[in-house]
Amino acid sequence: MPKGTSRFEVRPVSGALGAEVVGVPFGRMTEADHTAVRELLLEHLVLFFPDAVRLEPEAHKEFGRWFGELEIHPFLPKLPGHDEIVVLNSEQGAKADVWHTDVTFSSSPPIASVLQLVECPPAGGDTMWSNQYLAYEAVSEPLRDLLSGLTAVHVFEHPGTTYRAEAEHPVVRTHPETGRKSLYVNRLFTRRIPQLSPQESELLLRHLFELSESPQRVCRYRWRPGAIAMWDNRATQHYAVNDYTARRVGRRVTILGDKPEGEAARWPVWGQQGVGDSAGDRSGS
Repeated sequence: MPKGTSRFEVRPVSGALGAEVVGVPFGRMTEADHTAVRELLLEHLVLFFPDAVRLEPEAHKEFGRWFGELEIHPFLPKLPGHDEIVVLNSEQGAKADVWHTDVTFSSSPPIASVLQLVECPPAGGDTMWSNQYLAYEAVSEPLRDLLSGLTAVHVFEHPGTTYRAEAEHPVVRTHPETGRKSLYVNRLFTRRIPQLSPQESELLLRHLFELSESPQRVCRYRWRPGAIAMWDNRATQHYAVNDYTARRVGRRVTILGDKPEGEAARWPVWGQQGVGDSAGDRSGS
């Protein structure tokens, strides 16, 4: 199918990424329908299905399984009898109001997620997504050269428990299906670039976060009950806008991932480079 065509009605929602897709027959999709959705996802990075009926749990899982194995999350609340479906209830703390890419603290982060909002506040509660291809393309050529030899450490510690996970990924990721490069760091989980000094790592990450979250690389979606969003976790970040007080409830399945690939690190970990302490450390001696 040529790029830009579809068996469904497709309406872009911003110049950066995102499209509404109308006419998808959830619950009775053919293989050709799923192929069309996959191609649209690769093109637009996040898809919205505004006319979807409320999916029954089995249909929700069936749709997700067309794209891969489904995650069973280690601690988030589940829909009773359906361990693959996470229930995100704002009254139980499910307000992800920090820019992030899902589960980058895993060695194999998710490929994608499929979220249906079953209860929305009367106003507010939008979600924003950002295009990490465009964030990478906004980086100057000299800085791109540096980034291609760096990795980043991603960490998550669950409050009130001993659960801790950590993974190291390339700062620039190559998408396994499109071959395009994107930034692969995020404000919520990325802690440091181990090849740089702590000060350099902090400054560079701050700059990359700002590029990743810039408004010209973002789409924003106003939910309605029953609407579905599906996003490519390999080249996007997202942010749930916390500007509401009424309850907001969603059901999500997450498709398990692959190992992020990019250029190998070209330098050893800072402190193992034979250059001694930083000037700031020496000043107190």
